[in-house]
Amino acid sequence: MKAPLNGGVLHGSNTWQVALHLTLVVLSLLLLASTAAAHAVAEGDKGYIQEISGIHLIPFVYLGAKHMVTGYDHLLFLFGVIFFLYRLKHIGIYVSLFAVGHSTTMLLGVYYGWNVSAYLIDAIIGLSVVYKALDNLGAFQRWLGFQPNTKLATLIFGFFHGLGLATKILEYDIAEDGLIPNLLAFNVGVEIGQLIALAVILIGMSYWRKTASFLRHAYTANVLMMTAGWVLIGYQLTGYFVS
Repeated sequence: MKAPLNGGVLHGSNTWQVALHLTLVVLSLLLLASTAAAHAVAEGDKGYIQEISGIHLIPFVYLGAKHMVTGYDHLLFLFGVIFFLYRLKHIGIYVSLFAVGHSTTMLLGVYYGWNVSAYLIDAIIGLSVVYKALDNLGAFQRWLGFQPNTKLATLIFGFFHGLGLATKILEYDIAEDGLIPNLLAFNVGVEIGQLIALAVILIGMSYWRKTASFLRHAYTANVLMMTAGWVLIGYQLTGYFVS
């Protein structure tokens, strides 16, 4: 089901390929640095959430789907989770665990108004990306001598991803009138967006896996993903200490 990588797969890479990988890393870091602050709900959506009251199911389904499709941290983690999953059964199990965790803390966090620092939660979300990349690289097996429970890790990090979303929603003082139906609709939208994003990722991965270069470049892809996670952690911790 899974084939962790090691640095040896890069031996024999051509110079131009190494240069291309480094370029991708730099571009990725620049992109994350410029968009990390955009993870919150968009300004137009913020105004809409603050102004309405009562039950608005369709708009909240749309907002939930939009958040997931544009949530690069969620997508990076999902990308890492399914990277070495080839069977739909296994993909379904892991994605379901993530969805259960994500949905639970998002709904409870907003309903009970859990006051948690968005910076710290987003730093942990960045850590989840780093963890999954290291897991794909086989680092834990080499360092610890055993493989941590990947299903449990996916569920636990799903809790943090959902709590991160809850902190964003709480910033915009969603109305109490119609709160539960609107939250459920938002969560339905999140799951729809997750399925859309997952389908796109799986289509791209299916073509990539058929190429002879997959294993050679898979190591670099996970290193790049890990680097993006560290950048997200650093960005959020900086925001926490200077805010």
